[in-house]
Amino acid sequence: MARDTPVQNDAAKTDTEQLPNLVTIVGRGVPSSFEITVDGELEMVADDPVAEGTVVSGSVAEGSIDVGVQRFRFAGQVTNVQVVDWNGNAVPESASVPDVHVDYGVPKR
Repeated sequence: MARDTPVQNDAAKTDTEQLPNLVTIVGRGVPSSFEITVDGELEMVADDPVAEGTVVSGSVAEGSIDVGVQRFRFAGQVTNVQVVDWNGNAVPESASVPDVHVDYGVPKR
């Protein structure tokens, strides 16, 4: 099984140890959108980030998901998370929005 590799935001390589935290977005089978903002660096972890259709710019990631998992490594703290279903409904109006898990201090595998 192939390992996920971090996608760099800029030309400078950022060591994963400098990005000790992890955000995981889990799709629930309904097309949904998400936006994540952190107060430090943010990188998407993916085998093929282009296929994921997610944009990472500085400390913000924005994209869509219906099934599967998308992961992001980051430094600092999560400052904002927004998730909505295909109708634009958020929790608690929609039980279909993706699950979001934030884990601090996750070692690189």
